Amino acid sequence: MKRTLNVRQVVQMLEAEDEEDVLSSPSSSEEDSSEEDDNTDLTLVGIDETYENRPGPSTKRPGPSTKRPGPSIQRPGPSTKRPRKRGRGRTAQTRGSFPQTRPQHALQPWRTRDDPDTAPHVSRFVPRRTPGAQVDSHAIHSPLELFQLYFSPSTLRTLCDNTNKQAARNKAMGKKYKWTDVDCEELCKVLGLLIYTSLVSVSNISDYWKQASLMSVPLPSTIMPRDRFRAVLSNIHPSDPEEDENNEARKGTPEYDKLFKVKPLMNDIINACKAHCHPRRELAVDERMVATKAKTGMTQYMKDKPMKWGVKLFVLADSSNGYTINFNIYIGKKYTETVHGLAYDAVMDLIQPSYLGTGYHVYMDNFYTSPQLFLKLTEMEFGACGTYRDNRKGCPTQRANALAKKSERGEIRWIREGSLVFVKWMDTREVSVCSNIQPAVSGEVVRRRVKDKDGSWSVKDIPCPSPVIAYNKYMGVVDRSDQLLQYYSTHHKTARWYRTVFLHMLDIATTNAYLLHCDISKSHQLKPLTHKNFQAELVAQLCQVDLSGRPARRSTNHVPVGIAVVADPTQMATQGRRICQQCNQVYQRRNLTPWKCKACDVALCVILNRNCFEEWHE
Repeated sequence: MKRTLNVRQVVQMLEAEDEEDVLSSPSSSEEDSSEEDDNTDLTLVGIDETYENRPGPSTKRPGPSTKRPGPSIQRPGPSTKRPRKRGRGRTAQTRGSFPQTRPQHALQPWRTRDDPDTAPHVSRFVPRRTPGAQVDSHAIHSPLELFQLYFSPSTLRTLCDNTNKQAARNKAMGKKYKWTDVDCEELCKVLGLLIYTSLVSVSNISDYWKQASLMSVPLPSTIMPRDRFRAVLSNIHPSDPEEDENNEARKGTPEYDKLFKVKPLMNDIINACKAHCHPRRELAVDERMVATKAKTGMTQYMKDKPMKWGVKLFVLADSSNGYTINFNIYIGKKYTETVHGLAYDAVMDLIQPSYLGTGYHVYMDNFYTSPQLFLKLTEMEFGACGTYRDNRKGCPTQRANALAKKSERGEIRWIREGSLVFVKWMDTREVSVCSNIQPAVSGEVVRRRVKDKDGSWSVKDIPCPSPVIAYNKYMGVVDRSDQLLQYYSTHHKTARWYRTVFLHMLDIATTNAYLLHCDISKSHQLKPLTHKNFQAELVAQLCQVDLSGRPARRSTNHVPVGIAVVADPTQMATQGRRICQQCNQVYQRRNLTPWKCKACDVALCVILNRNCFEEWHE
């Protein structure tokens, strides 16, 4: 016969066992523990009655006569370890098997423009030097002097030496052309003619030397023969060709340098950009494309840029005038090692507190913006502001009270997390900006042309967050810098990528020199030259002509000397002849002469029936 027990009988049996354990327990602490465990078990099985209110059996133990027949059960004594009951020691956190996730309603919701925001702490602006041009402020500098700050005599000498080595190497490989070693004066004329091509545009380089044509250009042929210009330009080489071969032998190893061919000139230009102008408080970081489709392994495609194919540069510019402070050339994912990601490392490489100082405000677009970068800049005492992507790690998503697609124009939502504020603003589309400088809302407005319900257009004031206004004001400076570079760019099609980079560095030097000229002129309360006139004067000074194209006047105190000094004076006329510049520029003749001006270092004829030396110095 099967016997069934109800819940009350089970409770009574458990109480009887607890009473027996009390009689045999050695201490009161075990009694308290046993009682707590039993209460826990009762709770787990879901019995609603309290332990004190339940009726129990008599405390008298049943005798032998009342013992039910059945197998004998040995109960644990004081020395026997009682088996652990199921569920003992379980806490409220471990009873369920589901993970403890933060509920969606616990996330901080988006705030509106009516909610006040406390402005963050902004680091004090402490630049290393006084912002502005770092030249003698009491002197008026010519365009040539400002240009030579970037293409210094040492830079020109290195460029000449490497160009001469490259030309000798090409001739040894079988290329046939006339070559004489180029010097700094002749190289300056080549650079002047390159800048001239940015002012006067023709379809082909050779067209600048066309004669007796409706489209003839008079200046280049008076400065240098066409073949000589093409020979120098085709052999121009920023690095040592012998070291290039050693670098190419290391290709495929970590020691290989993709930018080795432009490193000497690039380092000189970057150091000059840093040395001769210290930026003001607002800076901007962005990409710049140097147009080329050469198969270099580092040519990039950017669909949002006007020049979609080219070499990509990461540029740091002064937001006040567009001055290029620092730049790095991106050589591709294969050759670039990143620690925190490409965007993070690109910004940290451009921003150097040891050179800049602290307290600067850096503006960037959504390619660079991340909470990790902004927090690092905050530690470095730099401000940061930029648009961000919603899927970037650390940015707030899936919060209550967010903007909707049908939100009205001017609606604002923001969340502050520590020193960072994330702002969303509805203009023609949703705009997302992160900043550690400005408060979310400060009551500023922008004017927008809005279509009314009746179909008419009107101008209205739309509320706008402070970070958006600051971003629009200071971020476009790199585009302004690109615009200045493109106005008078020396870029032209070439088969060698390093020549393309060389021409871009020439554009950076001329543009930065012009911006220094504007800064110096304002400090003297003078009206600066226009960009075009500045370039024209620079060409005239590099090519040693006046603005009319005639050779510049020189002092009559100069004296003629022999070009080559040898032991036997009778052999001087046959040693080292050069082209007479007066005959070449004025009469378009290639007459060789052994004489030159000692001060000008210009070859000139001194003969009975033709005294070019006197005519040159008149």
